[in-house]
Amino acid sequence: MPSVSSRGKGRRTVNEINMVPFIDVMLVLLIIFMVTAPMLTPGAINVPSAGKSTKPPVQNVAHVLIDKDGSVRLKTPNGEQAVTLQELGLAAASWQSGQPEDSAVMIQADKALPYETVVNAMGELQKAGVKRVALGVKSAAGK
Repeated sequence: MPSVSSRGKGRRTVNEINMVPFIDVMLVLLIIFMVTAPMLTPGAINVPSAGKSTKPPVQNVAHVLIDKDGSVRLKTPNGEQAVTLQELGLAAASWQSGQPEDSAVMIQADKALPYETVVNAMGELQKAGVKRVALGVKSAAGK
């Protein structure tokens, strides 16, 4: 039923919407969201920690050494060779073809190196079909 105002002699209806209940409801909703938002947990990402692996470490491991200047070396038990990032996958795959199936390639990159270089090295190894890739960190001072 519309509100009625009495101005002057006659009664007439008021054609305005009462905004007070709407504002009250919105303020209550705002307070509820402000209180509950900090309690919501963001999506948890399970990042593997160092030293935990599904398989135990193997003896025959090839090391990919990436220095802070971006030079890449592949160090195997047979020796060490300097390779480019594009040649890395082929060199690691040719080494791994003569090894047992559980052989791994460990990437050891300098701490000051951009992470993009490490990801590119992992991508080259993945393209070449290397199954097990491990990550290690080499500090800038300890060579």
